[in-house]
Amino acid sequence: MKEKNTMDKSSPAEIKIHGLITRLDDPSVDVRHEVMQSLSAMGEPAIEPLIQVLEEAPDNDHRWYAAVALSGIGALAVDPLISAMKDHKDNEFRRYAAAALGTIGIVAIEPIIDAMATEDSQMRGFLSGALCRIGKPAVEPLTRRLTDADDIIRSCATLTLWQMGETGLPAMLEHVRKDD
Repeated sequence: MKEKNTMDKSSPAEIKIHGLITRLDDPSVDVRHEVMQSLSAMGEPAIEPLIQVLEEAPDNDHRWYAAVALSGIGALAVDPLISAMKDHKDNEFRRYAAAALGTIGIVAIEPIIDAMATEDSQMRGFLSGALCRIGKPAVEPLTRRLTDADDIIRSCATLTLWQMGETGLPAMLEHVRKDD
């Protein structure tokens, strides 16, 4: 994480968050799990610092801990994660951000589908993976988007339902039968 020029200007919450993030290096798995839970409990103030960990992490272990903490924050983290995925093209960053979105679950479905309306095919792939991770709750919203006005959204909905296999294919086939 980038250091601020002076900690004097940092709020007590920012100082606490920074201190917790530095403990993600602790050799004890129990300590790292406590840190994740504490960061999740801090809520919105922890989102941007955790996204920064995803961006700058020295390894995937750090990314994993940050992603789990972000998923624990839940709905508040959805839009910032999607926005960060648009800004950062690094595949490892996007992989872990998408995993966090997929773990957040139902509240992330519509924002994820809406974010698929991008020319960035790699981002669409990671977003599709997040929806596959959510699974069955994403099927009905994806099925509704099979008739979306946006060609990209329609295509992404179709491909994601296809990728879901037994979870998504029946809904997609039923939709096709209704159209015939």
